[in-house]
Amino acid sequence: MAARDPAASAESVARVTEITARSSKSFEDAIRVGVQRATKTLRHVRGAWVKEQHVEIKDGEIVGYQVNMLITFLLEDSDAD
Repeated sequence: MAARDPAASAESVARVTEITARSSKSFEDAIRVGVQRATKTLRHVRGAWVKEQHVEIKDGEIVGYQVNMLITFLLEDSDAD
């Protein structure tokens, strides 16, 4: 039996998980890296909230950009109803 798409239902339950992602390029790139990685593991990802941003500094120069994000994804219904 095919899995139901939880987004197709008017009623849904979501879960939020926190992840950290890093990039040497920019905050935007760190967000992209984090979202791409999250969608490899989690199904039905619906949004991300950037909770914190940090920069790593070495010898007076920014060498890394880090973001902590809350990823929201919908839970699947079980067929055991």
